[in-house]
Amino acid sequence: MTKLSESLNIGKVLELKLENVGISSLEELKKVGSEEAFSRVKQIDKNAGRSILFSIDGAVQGVKWHEIPEDRKDKLRAFFNELEQKN
Repeated sequence: MTKLSESLNIGKVLELKLENVGISSLEELKKVGSEEAFSRVKQIDKNAGRSILFSIDGAVQGVKWHEIPEDRKDKLRAFFNELEQKN
C-alpha cells in the first residue's frame, strides 16, 4: 500500500486529515474517490478549500493538481460550490 504522503499533492497535514476520516493509503483514496474523500475532510475541517479538493483529485489521477484538465476542474468547482451552499 502506498502511503498518502508519498502521493503527488499530499503533504503531512492533508495526510493526517485523510487518516482522521478513515483513508490511510493511496489505494483507499482512489477507491473512495475525490468527492467523497473531500466531503469527509470538510466535515472535520470546515475551512477546507478548493485547493484541498484539487490536491486530492490530482493524487487520485496521479498528476500535479495544476495539471488536472480544465473541464474536470470545472466539475470539481461545481461540486465544491454545492457543498458550500449546504453548509
